[in-house]
Amino acid sequence: MLFSEQLKKEAKPIIDQIYHDPFIQGMLHGNLPVEAIKFYLRADASYLNEFANIYALLIPKMENLNDVRFLVEQIQFIVDGEVEAHEILADYVQESYNEIVQEKIWPPSGDHYIKHMYFNAYAKENAAYTIAAMAPCPYVYQIIAQQALRDSKLNKDSILSKWFEFYSTEMDELVHVFDNLMNKLTEYCNEKEKTDIKQCFLQSTVHERNFFNMSFNEESWSYGGMKNEQT
Repeated sequence: MLFSEQLKKEAKPIIDQIYHDPFIQGMLHGNLPVEAIKFYLRADASYLNEFANIYALLIPKMENLNDVRFLVEQIQFIVDGEVEAHEILADYVQESYNEIVQEKIWPPSGDHYIKHMYFNAYAKENAAYTIAAMAPCPYVYQIIAQQALRDSKLNKDSILSKWFEFYSTEMDELVHVFDNLMNKLTEYCNEKEKTDIKQCFLQSTVHERNFFNMSFNEESWSYGGMKNEQT
């Protein structure tokens, strides 16, 4: 079994939990609270900005020019392409996406997730660690979206169903590239290194779950600084 396949197999129970948590179930049934969506959009705007920066940190670790070119294209996708998915949610809320994200938030779970990725990008020379920290994001969205489109409970009359349609195919190429890079970069790793990389991947999968839950619960810092930006 390829290493990337091992990671996905071990992540499956976590992704099943994400699917059955309130955020995705609300999306599925078309009744997710408006405030949860607005919170998600604000938090995700901060997250994606840092995700693009982490791509930039990953590029110097790449030896193949085609891999570099692909990562540059992914930065552009984050800037332009993924806004389409956000616009679907903004239409559900019936507010302008740009106006929604004018209010900046930096919740604890989002903070933890982003710093997890930065740590692996800066502290680990092998790019497999960085990719392991990043890869669960597109993979979770891909799997959840594909499962939702097969689910008889999907409210196809809700505009939120278009969010699942977007992610059911839009992540395919990125997941494929990350899988190939993960397999190539871990080919000569010892078992201890592979275990650490696997833990990194599974931790990010848990972070994905926490990100959706923090949005549904409108998570705040215990000192009341919900709207604090990164410092």
